Amino acid sequence: MPAMMRKVYLSKLMASGQWEMIRKDLSIRPVGANIRENGEVVRYVIDGNSDEATIIKVLAFYGIEANRVTLWGTGKPLREFLWSEDMADASVHILLNVNFSDIIGIEKYSQVHYGVAADGTVDRNHSTGRGGAIPSLGEIRNCHINVGTGKELTIRELAELVVKTVGFEGELCFDATKPDGTMRKLIDVSKLHSLGWTHKVEIEDGVQRLFDWYKQSLSK
Repeated sequence: MPAMMRKVYLSKLMASGQWEMIRKDLSIRPVGANIRENGEVVRYVIDGNSDEATIIKVLAFYGIEANRVTLWGTGKPLREFLWSEDMADASVHILLNVNFSDIIGIEKYSQVHYGVAADGTVDRNHSTGRGGAIPSLGEIRNCHINVGTGKELTIRELAELVVKTVGFEGELCFDATKPDGTMRKLIDVSKLHSLGWTHKVEIEDGVQRLFDWYKQSLSK
């Protein structure tokens, strides 16, 4: 998403002739591209000191033109997005409030619960004095916890949200000759919800926060 937002904003800046802001962006985050010219691949790296013609050429290579942005694929793949601070909050919630027994549904899952010592010397070759699993329980699997929102939207819907947030009035295009990638990546967050945590930042708020941070980074 940050790369998409940057493309849209740079396109807007190009259309309005705000080259000082474009150069500020490129000074912070230079852009490189391998462009084929006359049968050879030429390496370009642009920053705030590059000439305007080269900047235009390299940005166009990535689908960024004045008032026109081209994204790869059809825009149909579905994606789930989680605000970074929500990820941190979920991690702390699990650390402070969740026991392993809450995840597997078994109260006594280790021989330690039955008096087996767990203060032995750490040795990869044996487990004497180190507690251990209970053989009768078999292998305990699927103990992971998915962290996410459980909500998804298409790449096209995300792009349209970014366009609205940035205030871009140009053309948004999708190049269907380029690959879409995995069509869906939604995760099941029912276990996380049952453990008492749900996300707080919705996608609309997250996109706005990201854009606010992005603009602030250019104002320093």
